[in-house]
Amino acid sequence: MPSLVHHPLDPASRLIRLMCAEYGVPLDLDEIKPWLRDEALLEVNPAATLPILFTDTEQPVVGILATLHTVEDLYTPDTVSGLVPADPMARAEMWRLVEWALVKLNDEVTRYLVEEKIAKRDLRGATPEPSVLRAAKANFVEHMLYFNYLLASRNWVAGEELSLADFALAAHFSTLDYMGDIDWSKAPGETRDWYSRIKSRPAFRTLLNDRVTAMPPSKGYADLDF
Repeated sequence: MPSLVHHPLDPASRLIRLMCAEYGVPLDLDEIKPWLRDEALLEVNPAATLPILFTDTEQPVVGILATLHTVEDLYTPDTVSGLVPADPMARAEMWRLVEWALVKLNDEVTRYLVEEKIAKRDLRGATPEPSVLRAAKANFVEHMLYFNYLLASRNWVAGEELSLADFALAAHFSTLDYMGDIDWSKAPGETRDWYSRIKSRPAFRTLLNDRVTAMPPSKGYADLDF
């Protein structure tokens, strides 16, 4: 059985967990706090980033890009469609929006909120910086407007079929939702409907059961009707 070194609120790790769950691949989960830069983590990945996937080979698969490609290459079942479109143009749009979630959304929103709300809890005397939280939340409003613009004319984020772009975005949304940083009562309708649909997929159940020590999820996090 493959195993994944992860943190429950790391969006990149959540993306790999969603992929594996969608493909019916069981995972052993090994939780770690990458910001503590544990020596064992640094031996495998000097960058101290997640996720790290261990398969039946001796070589660990390190980082989000290597890991998602490995999962797609090794574990896509024959009985269902993969999450990567066969059409080149559809695939290009999917990768554009995967990059948007993994890079732009992460760098402008998710990373700051996780650092301020989660990582700082392990630093003596550190407290969240209100100006950073405000900036990240303001940035998220702009991202939500763009996603809603896309979803107003598409069934899924990158087109008419579910793809890796949906899971990449949902991984970030679920992290933010856990921390209470999405006000669904004010969220644009198309984006809320999209998240409700993807949240209802069986693959999502593994994330909805997550709990972080001394930080319960926001109200409605695990509810399918929110």
